[in-house]
This record gives sequence, structure tokens and C-alpha cells, in this order.
Amino acid sequence: MSAVTGAGAASRTKDSRTKAGRPVWQERPTALTTAGKVLALVLITAAVVVPFWVVLATSLSSSRQVTADGGYTLWPREFSLHAFHQILTGSTAGRALVVSLLLVVVGTAVSLAATVLLAYALARPGVIGGGWVLRMTLIAFLFPPGIIPAYLVVSNLGLIDDYSSLVLPVVIDVFNLVVLRGFFQGLPGELFEAARLDGAGEFTILCRIVLPLSKSVIAVVGFFYGVTYWNDFFRALFYLNDPGRWPLSTLLRLLVTQGVTADANGTTASALQDTSQTTLMATIVLAVVPVLLVYPFVQRFFTKGVLTGAVKS
Repeated sequence: MSAVTGAGAASRTKDSRTKAGRPVWQERPTALTTAGKVLALVLITAAVVVPFWVVLATSLSSSRQVTADGGYTLWPREFSLHAFHQILTGSTAGRALVVSLLLVVVGTAVSLAATVLLAYALARPGVIGGGWVLRMTLIAFLFPPGIIPAYLVVSNLGLIDDYSSLVLPVVIDVFNLVVLRGFFQGLPGELFEAARLDGAGEFTILCRIVLPLSKSVIAVVGFFYGVTYWNDFFRALFYLNDPGRWPLSTLLRLLVTQGVTADANGTTASALQDTSQTTLMATIVLAVVPVLLVYPFVQRFFTKGVLTGAVKS
């Protein structure tokens, strides 16, 4: 009995020493700390959700209700889709939406293909000139070209008023390249050796081994490229002289900042009949909702994809 008691006392002494020696971040949080975390989480969530809800509710309300409520509303008592109908049918926004969708699809596909090929080449040991290419890429990332040199390059290549000017200058993002390269470097080398013993070439290894194992990081990088192409309004404003060929983001920017949009033939700009607050809020919804619809399907890949590739790089 005394031996058991002594063992229990020794165990309690050891536990107390272990607890006393734990760092602060490993201790059990107090009730006050837990309440503070919950309060901070609620406040941060409200700071994100409430403004977006106000924008959505205002865009779905009638102009009369919004005016009566002082410019914003929390609930669309007079439900109306007039603002969305006016934007999508009263100008070239319908064509601009198609241009944006095609730009996102084609641009993301081209950027993904180029980034994957370059990242795989830089990740493999023994590539001739791989170190110099990587250094030049990082230098271009740290010291990006200015607006005028970029415009001169695009102009000399004959890409002005061409949709390729919206893709080729930004076909590879250095951050995405570094993430993919780090992920590829973390793949087991035994897989590559076994594939070479079976007679597989580099392209076969890339398509049949590397890409199936890299679905998570490729999905996240593709999402980054898609969001970039969807939100990019400056390049179209800079390189496309015909407003009728602008993507949706450029037209929405023009509407929000100046209250005008391209007319039906796309050669001039005309004021909307009703540049009310509901119209402005509807433009914000059109720019944000597509990204929100895609994000839930990609979110589960973020930790496994980008963080793993970034840490290994």
C-alpha cells in the first residue's frame, strides 16, 4: 500500500513539474482567454460579413428605398433587380462579361502550363543554366519593369489592341513559380529514379507522376491566376484602345469612378440613365460573387498546396 501511495505521489510530483515547465502557449487557456478569443472572432467575422451584406442588400433594393434609408440598407424591403438589368443590358457589359470569362479560362490555362513546365525544369537537378534562369526570374520579381518600358515592349511586339497583351506580359507569376518549384522538389526522388528505370522520359514523368501528385498546389495556383485575370482592369485600360473590347472589370471600374460606361458600339462613353447607389453596389457584387463561388471548392487545397510548397522552397 505504501509503495502504491509513494508511486502516486511521485507521479503527481512529476506531473506538477511537467506542467510548471511548460511554455505559456502549451498551457490550458483560462475562461477569460477563451472568451476573448470568441469575442475577437465574432468581431472579425462581423467586420467582414456586415459590409458585404450591406452592399448586397443595397444592390437588391429599389432606388426609392435606398434614398429613404440614407444611401444604404440592411434589408431589401422593395426587392428589385433593376440595377443588375441596367448594367448587363444597358451597355456592352454582356460582351465584357464573355470577354472576362474567356480571358480567365485561356489566361489561366496558358499561365498554368508555362509555370508548371518552368517550375519542373528548375526543380530537377543538373539542368543546364537552371540556376541562372532562376536568378534572373527572381531579379525580375524584385525589380519589376515600369509602366513605360512594359508598354514599349508590348507596342514593339505589335500586341496593342490585341487580347494577348493581357496575358503574355504576366504569363508567369514568380510567387506561383517558387511555390510550384518547392513542391516539385519535395517529391520523393525514388519515384523519378523508378520511372527512368522503366524508360520514361521527362515529359512522361511530368504528366503521369508529378501532375497527379500535385493536384492540390496546381488547383491553388490556378485559382490565384484566375482571380488575377478576373480583377485586372489596368492592362485593358492601357493596351486596348477600343472600349467595346474591354473586360468586365475595366467597365465596372469606369462605372464606379466616373458613372459612365461604353455605349452599344463600344466607341464612345455614355452616362447611365440611373447612376444611383444601387447601381454602384451592383457593380461590386458582380465583381466579387464569381470569386466567392469558386473559393469554397479551392479552399481545402490551400494548406496542403501553397503552404507545403512555400515551406519546402
